[in-house]
Amino acid sequence: MRPAPRGVLGAPLAGVRPVGLDALLEAAALQTRVDRKYLVPVDAVRTLLGALPGDARVLEIDGLRVFDYESVYFDTPELVAYRLAAHRRRRRFKVRTRTYLDSGGCWLEVKTRGPRGTTVKERVPHPLEQREDVARGRAFVTSTLAARGLPGLDDVALSPVLVTRYARATLLLPGAGSRLTVDVGLVWDDGRTPLHLRRLAVVETKCGSTASPADRVLWAHGHRPVRISKYATGLAALRPDLPATRWSRTLHRHLLPHVAPAGAPD
Repeated sequence: MRPAPRGVLGAPLAGVRPVGLDALLEAAALQTRVDRKYLVPVDAVRTLLGALPGDARVLEIDGLRVFDYESVYFDTPELVAYRLAAHRRRRRFKVRTRTYLDSGGCWLEVKTRGPRGTTVKERVPHPLEQREDVARGRAFVTSTLAARGLPGLDDVALSPVLVTRYARATLLLPGAGSRLTVDVGLVWDDGRTPLHLRRLAVVETKCGSTASPADRVLWAHGHRPVRISKYATGLAALRPDLPATRWSRTLHRHLLPHVAPAGAPD
């Protein structure tokens, strides 16, 4: 039986000093940023964290360092958001609700592409009980997309297409003003056969225009950024009928050998 996701990260984080949420946001809010994603064997996470700069801090809230997340992704009946990403359109978007399951906090988020490959995230609080419905925040979604050069979506239905669940630890590198997240136990669920990503952590660096110290540590240990989107790559893994050229290498080389129906033994 595989260990609970929280337990996988407990030991690697034990030696890292804590930081509170307010201090983390003050040092590195990074709503506009460059994201780099890596797929790292869970067994290698301890070594990577041990190689981070000595000022690294891990987010700690009420004694917890690893938090359970749930995201619900919304798309049109034609999967416009997915297809814009699949065809690498400069103007593309994601709409999701993100729920912090430990606290019950829920946000409605819109992610778009900014200049020079940056990611721009804007969000507003959202009712927890409506996390599978964007009607309450539709005006926010429409105005945000229009402001980012994606008008004409105000009358288009947005329905829940994919749910992701995982456990996350967030680290701050204050000297560089950057962040690092480590996600384990990732499950993709489209309401049919959920898939579980086994034995791999999704490590994401979030920084300004230059690479962060965490990127350099990852590179030094032989890890290179991969094309992976929790929404688009997950949907491609669940639905082979969709165009997935952009993620084909990641899917076949890195992901598919490590995915199994959720609940299946390792």
